[in-house]
Amino acid sequence: MKKSPCRNHWLIAAAVSLAVSLTGCNEQETATVGQTYGPKPVLVEPEKSVVPTVNVAKAVGWPAGGKPMAADGMAVNAFATGLDHPRTMHVLPNGDVLVAETNAPERPEENRGIKGWITRIVLGRAGADTRSANRITLLRDADGDGVAETKSVFLEGLNSPFGMALVGNDFYVANSDAIVKFTYHAGDTKIAAAGVKLADLPGGPLNHHWTKDLVASPDGAKLYATVGSNSNIGENGMDAETNRAAVLEVDRATGKSRVFASGIRNPNGPAWQPQSGALWVVVNERDELGNDLVPDYMTSVKDGGFYGWPYSYYGQHVDARVQPQRADLVANAIAPDYALGAHTASLGLAFNTGNLFAPDMANGAFVGQHGSWNRKPRAGYKVIFVPFANGMPSGQPRDILTGFLNADGEAQGRPVGVAIDKRGALLVADDVGNTIWRVTPAGKSAAR
Repeated sequence: MKKSPCRNHWLIAAAVSLAVSLTGCNEQETATVGQTYGPKPVLVEPEKSVVPTVNVAKAVGWPAGGKPMAADGMAVNAFATGLDHPRTMHVLPNGDVLVAETNAPERPEENRGIKGWITRIVLGRAGADTRSANRITLLRDADGDGVAETKSVFLEGLNSPFGMALVGNDFYVANSDAIVKFTYHAGDTKIAAAGVKLADLPGGPLNHHWTKDLVASPDGAKLYATVGSNSNIGENGMDAETNRAAVLEVDRATGKSRVFASGIRNPNGPAWQPQSGALWVVVNERDELGNDLVPDYMTSVKDGGFYGWPYSYYGQHVDARVQPQRADLVANAIAPDYALGAHTASLGLAFNTGNLFAPDMANGAFVGQHGSWNRKPRAGYKVIFVPFANGMPSGQPRDILTGFLNADGEAQGRPVGVAIDKRGALLVADDVGNTIWRVTPAGKSAAR
């Protein structure tokens, strides 16, 4: 694949721009934020600019007593604090909550040159340039008051863990380069025995999208791992994209894997929709096409389906930057089911399978939107809810948790993974606030 001849030009210009203000100014908002949500988002014309927008929200953390703002009729409290970059969660059958405290692994090929320098500045300002704790922590709320009384190390010595799954007594962790199996027994607060590798996952010295999320099939026979691309639009060559931008299916008995679905730039949050039984993911789409392209999305994932990346977006809208093209693949590219806003960095997905929230929220989707770094005005930085009916989205999104940005546009927190706890409440991992937030209907924060 050819590299764009103008790429170095904008990198140099962006370096100068970042050094001065950390904000690009060539791109303009051409669609309202709301128009980039829903089953039929507005897809504006691609923008071409020498300096793409860089509009990073500086990470400052929460002031004493600070917390996000819950929607009307809902309440939020800190379930656990003092964590180290919490990203994803897994709720065990006994109600214990596992939290992956994690960040990117060492990637010597990822942040080289001018673009790497820019990336390090962006990550540092956003609070993401921290060493990975490489552990999973167990939180236990024994008295059911909505606050974890105990916090203990469950697993350590991992390699940028992200996804987790439990099948019987087998506990699986998706590290940045492999799925590892451990033995777990109900009530365990720590796993000390070494794990056994089940399957390799794409990693290596580049490993651009390092997060690997995980879910088990309902019958427990398979694991489904999400793997992001090794680039924005394949500029590192398609050889670097083997088994990437994909959902992989892994056989638990043999460890053999296959590509279940492809052309999905950076999928995360795999979850089973409770009405249809379909596998859904949230996806971060490509950058550098303007403020309003391309919308991130959530979609059901079809076995053998191709979703366009890098050759096209949102179905068969060709990305002319990618050369050579693959018209044969684009002709079969599947359009996503529901747009989640351009550059919102939607990373968490959990279906409301509990009965704590109002009946009209049954089976709908909670989505954690980590927030944009390259959009002006900023987008995301919140948790939303999308109603579902008959297994498909059935309306406009609702804000559930906001206020992650303060009045100065600084990030007090950034939501990532979301999960439903044993009592039906919503848990939200905040990797800047280092907190797990718990959201309930007002007046139902404790067990009832």
